[in-house]
Amino acid sequence: MNKIWGAYDVLLADLDGVVYEGTKAIVDAPETICELQRLDVPIGYVTNNSSRKPEAIASQLAGFGVTTKPEDIIGSGQVGVQLLATLVSPGSKILVVGGDGLRARVLEGGFELVESADDKPEAVIQGFAPDVAWKHLAEAAFAIQQGAKWVATNSDWTLPQERGMAPGNGTLVSAVHTAVGQLPLVAGKPEPAIFEAAVRHFAAKRPLFIGDRIDTDITGANRTGIDSVLVLTGVSTRKEVLGIKLEGRPNFIVGSMAELLKPYDVPKQTKRGFSCANASVELLGNKVVVTEGDPKSLSALRAACAVIYSSDVPIYGLDVESALYE
Repeated sequence: MNKIWGAYDVLLADLDGVVYEGTKAIVDAPETICELQRLDVPIGYVTNNSSRKPEAIASQLAGFGVTTKPEDIIGSGQVGVQLLATLVSPGSKILVVGGDGLRARVLEGGFELVESADDKPEAVIQGFAPDVAWKHLAEAAFAIQQGAKWVATNSDWTLPQERGMAPGNGTLVSAVHTAVGQLPLVAGKPEPAIFEAAVRHFAAKRPLFIGDRIDTDITGANRTGIDSVLVLTGVSTRKEVLGIKLEGRPNFIVGSMAELLKPYDVPKQTKRGFSCANASVELLGNKVVVTEGDPKSLSALRAACAVIYSSDVPIYGLDVESALYE
């Protein structure tokens, strides 16, 4: 089996912000996936979006020319139901806030669906769906106040869409939290359980994860001990990756998925900093300065990250050349 960059035996990819935004494919993503599949690289998907069934996601990918099996899509709804099974008895009543995909997972888990707190559910599971309304959040809050266990599929604050960033499940979870004064157990990224489920599914020895969000994708991969790639096609920005603390630092940074098909330019240490391809960045006093190449290039960003990450001075004590992140 061919391996990505000669080291990894499976690619685990986020979906929103990496493969697509809403109904629109991200440039180069489907073509890259198809080429990796042609090279016999196994590819799975790890998503915090629990609103749709895996079959629906696989159908959307097929519309982009990407063939995948529904079971290769590991969602936070699936892991959330596994969490429920540790909290309540089989067959318990569960109040679901979310879409058809999450409801289907709860039914598959052997639980009974209810719509109201008056039905005395043993637990609430909350995920994102575009039609979630105040009445659903209110029923969840009433049930939790009556003693129901509370699981959230994810806590993403934003969701990439074709028209821009939209509020994510984290905003809906926050609304319920404000009412009930407690926090849920979270099934999805950045918690390790969803990554571990994907690794088990593929029996992977050296998985590589690619995502667009530092707070969920990269942090979660790091917590699980999986090497990570930050792709700059979604939520997280150049400025964020330059200043992120240790837990959120990716192993690799790419501009698009297409770069997975090319050799990766690793920053190399120089006398006063790091060089990467045709760019050099140095630490002069407390100033992080591009001394060679285009400061807006990906090579300069990689070199600058290497400089900042290896510095004993925290980011707030450094003066970073603004062209690196503007």
